[in-house]
Amino acid sequence: MPDDITRWLTEHARPLRTLTPGGPHEDLAPLGESLRDARIVGLGESTHGTREFFLLKHRIIEFLVREAGFTTLAMEASESAARALDAYVRHGTGDPARLITRLGFWTWRTEEMLALVEWLRAHNRALPEGRRVRFVGMDPQRCADSVDAVAAFLRQVAPERAEDVRELAVPAQAHPASQPDPEQALLHRAEALAGFLEEHREKFARHTTVEAADEALEHARILLRAADLVTRSPGPCSGEDSVFAVRDRYMADAVARLVDGSPEARVIVWAHNGHIAKGTYGDGVPALGSRLRERYGDDYYALALLFGKGAFLARRGHDLQGPPRRHRIGTGIRSVEARLAGAVPGDYYADLRAAGPSSEAERWLRAPLMQRTFGAYVPRFVYRFHVAPLVPAEDYDGIAFVARSTCSRLLPPVET
Repeated sequence: MPDDITRWLTEHARPLRTLTPGGPHEDLAPLGESLRDARIVGLGESTHGTREFFLLKHRIIEFLVREAGFTTLAMEASESAARALDAYVRHGTGDPARLITRLGFWTWRTEEMLALVEWLRAHNRALPEGRRVRFVGMDPQRCADSVDAVAAFLRQVAPERAEDVRELAVPAQAHPASQPDPEQALLHRAEALAGFLEEHREKFARHTTVEAADEALEHARILLRAADLVTRSPGPCSGEDSVFAVRDRYMADAVARLVDGSPEARVIVWAHNGHIAKGTYGDGVPALGSRLRERYGDDYYALALLFGKGAFLARRGHDLQGPPRRHRIGTGIRSVEARLAGAVPGDYYADLRAAGPSSEAERWLRAPLMQRTFGAYVPRFVYRFHVAPLVPAEDYDGIAFVARSTCSRLLPPVET
C-alpha cells in the first residue's frame, strides 16, 4: 500500500471500541457527523453470513435511530412477508422468530437478526404511533403472504374473482428468472388483477375499509413485481432489462416510496455491498445504490462493510435447499481488504468523502482495485478467489472494516 494512503487512513480511520450493540455510542459520533444531512444510509456487507456485520449494523442502527432520527429500516428481504414483521416491531403482534423465518431468506434467520428485531420492538414500545420505527422489505421475491392477503380480500368483496389469485401463487416461492416466459403471461394476469382492485377501490372500501382496500392493492402490486422477476429470462446478466437490474430497480423504488412519502422520513437500507454501491456490480448491473445516488445525490450515503480474515456462512454451489456451511478465508495479499488490514490494526471505519481532491490518498481511492464478495451461495472450492472490481471512493462513501469474521448463528427451524 502506498505510504500516502497508509498515512491518510492512520489519520482518518476512526477506531470502533466495540462491535457489540447496547453500549455507549461515543465512538460513532464522527460517523453521525458524516451522515448529518443524509436521508438514506446504505449499510452493506461483503458476506451475508458474518456475525460481526450483524452486530455492527445493530450498533449503527441503534445510533441512527436514537441520535439521528432515522425512521425506517429497509431490508433486502421479502416485501410481502416484512409487513407482518413490521406489525410486530410496531405493535408486538406475532412471534418474531417465526416472522423472521417467513422473510424467506436463510441469511436473516439468525440470532443476531432476532436480537435487532427485539431491540426495535423495545424501542418502539413506549413511543407514540407516529414516532415508531418501521421495518420494511424491499425485495418482491417470496410473496406468499401477498397471495393469501389478496385471496382473502377478494373472497370478501368479489368472490367471483378469488380464483384469479390461484395462478399467481406460482411466484410465491419461485426465484427470479426461474419460470422464464417471453410473453410474461403471469405478469399480465397480475397487472389485470391490480388494475381491477385499483378500479374498484372506492367501492371495495365502502364494503370494508379504506385501509383494507389499500392494503389489498399494495399486496397485488407486490405480486405484479414478483411475477415480473420470476418470468424474466435468466440472461443476459447485464443491461437495464436483465433480471438482476430489474430486481435492484424494484428495491430502489421501494426506498423511494418511503423517502418521498414523508418529508421526515430517513431510511436505513440493509443489503449486500453490491446492492448498496453507487455504481454497478456483477456484469455491469446498475445497483440499487446507483439509482438512489442518481435520484437523491449526496442525501444517499453508502457504507460498505468489509472484513480481514476468518469464517462466514454460505450455501455451497447452487444448492438452494442445503444447509449453510462454514467457509474460511485468510487476509490474502491482493484484495483491498488485505491493504486495509495492513494499514490500520483492529476494527474501524473511514469516511471516504473526507479525502481531498488533490491528495495522493484521493488518487488511490479512485484507482481500480479488487474487493472480496460472497453472497448467500459460494462456489464449492474456489470461493477464496471470488473478487469483484472496486473503485473505493466512487463505489462507496465510507468503509467499516472488521478485522475478523465469525459465522452468524442460525435460529432453529420454526413452523411458518
